[in-house]
Amino acid sequence: MDWKPDRKSKTPIYKQLAMYIENGIADGTFPPDKPLPSERGLAKQFDINRSTVVAAYDELESNGIVERNRGSGTMVSKDIWGMAKRRIPSWNRYIEAGSFLPNLPVTQRIHKELAETKLINLASGELSQDLFPLASLREITSNRSFIGTLGYDHPQGNEILRKTLTDHVKKFRDIETSPSSILITSGAQQALHLVVQCLLKPGDSVAIEDPSYHYSLPIFKSAGVKTYYLKTGKDGINPDDIIALYKKHRIKMIFLNPIFQNPTGTLLPEDRRRKILELSSEYGIPLVEDDPYSLTPFTGGKMKTLKSLDRNGIVLYISSLTKIVASGLRIGWIIGPRSVIERLSDAKQQVDFGHGSYSQWIANDFIESAGFESHLKFLTRHLEQRRNSIVSSLNHFLKDQVEFSTPQGGIHLWCRIKKEHNENQLLEESIKRGVIYVPGTTMGSEKGFVRFTFGRENEERIHEGIKRFAEALKTLE
Repeated sequence: MDWKPDRKSKTPIYKQLAMYIENGIADGTFPPDKPLPSERGLAKQFDINRSTVVAAYDELESNGIVERNRGSGTMVSKDIWGMAKRRIPSWNRYIEAGSFLPNLPVTQRIHKELAETKLINLASGELSQDLFPLASLREITSNRSFIGTLGYDHPQGNEILRKTLTDHVKKFRDIETSPSSILITSGAQQALHLVVQCLLKPGDSVAIEDPSYHYSLPIFKSAGVKTYYLKTGKDGINPDDIIALYKKHRIKMIFLNPIFQNPTGTLLPEDRRRKILELSSEYGIPLVEDDPYSLTPFTGGKMKTLKSLDRNGIVLYISSLTKIVASGLRIGWIIGPRSVIERLSDAKQQVDFGHGSYSQWIANDFIESAGFESHLKFLTRHLEQRRNSIVSSLNHFLKDQVEFSTPQGGIHLWCRIKKEHNENQLLEESIKRGVIYVPGTTMGSEKGFVRFTFGRENEERIHEGIKRFAEALKTLE
């Protein structure tokens, strides 16, 4: 056997092994009349964990390629050729060949752990249930008549909701728009996908912040788009870096999260926001503003979004109710030039025939209600309390071992661990102790950082989570 695991590959080793065995079955290396190598034998031969071999055989068994019988080992499936001697599809090859790339393995691991294990959750960007306006939403669904249609709605989204959002963004975000310039999406994530898929082509270059949430998304690579990085410091990106990137790479679009940025929590100063708009207009580069958190400033006041400062129609504005109302509503929106909105609307209709009318009705009634503003005050107050808890806990348990800037809004805190450490080992040790977070390299190019999110857990559990993280870090000494 001349196969060796590629430990630098992004493909997990168990998947590499499963593909090797499957290919070996196809080319006769592993004949159907003899047992396949034992788990222990393969583990020893390739210097890998036995659990990795077990996972590979599990994968092959789930695809109908092998059969596992206690006492007789693992055999090639008797039905692999079928009655007509036709092979079953090699699903692994299809999975690997697809152009829509999977999440990073670490991201997949985090999602899996959160779904299957009760951990102190400092990783998820979702709000906790007690921060949802459940009473108000129940009142809407229980006591108000549904006035929408249960058939397909307008391709851009329900017109009543789009009119309500027009008033909403004017009142809360100083954005002037019209219903015809709004597209309702299934959260901000779908909005980003539509922009990348419809407005860019393979080979195009775009700029994203480093670190940023966009850094973790495979949507750019799936679309064949090249990403270049704008370094994010304590005051966000430096606008002058845009000039250098444009001259070197002719970037076609810039993706920014300027207000309480994910993951750093930074607020891009207004003078930098205005400078970015000037440069964007000068070079003709569209800006995509991702704005989940501008309604959660802990110091009060109204945040000036890039879109609110835009006088030349160069900003595509994306926001949602996910981080301020309820993630399960799946209500997001894009605001932009009508021609762009119509193009994105056409693509969305091809994917899902438009957004669900029931959730649009609930969202519309809540945004219009008197309870919306009081909910924002409640939400911001509790997020600030949780922010204070995580800052206090970091100072108490880790003291001079970490560095961070205290966010003034949003739900994220970006923390640098001063001493060198193995990122994977630290995550595993933390999970063993019942706490999970996001390792920094999934969201940025520099090592040594972690992202803690404080919107999911209450103050007591945040305190306990940081305590357990500190204990995990200590084991690496």
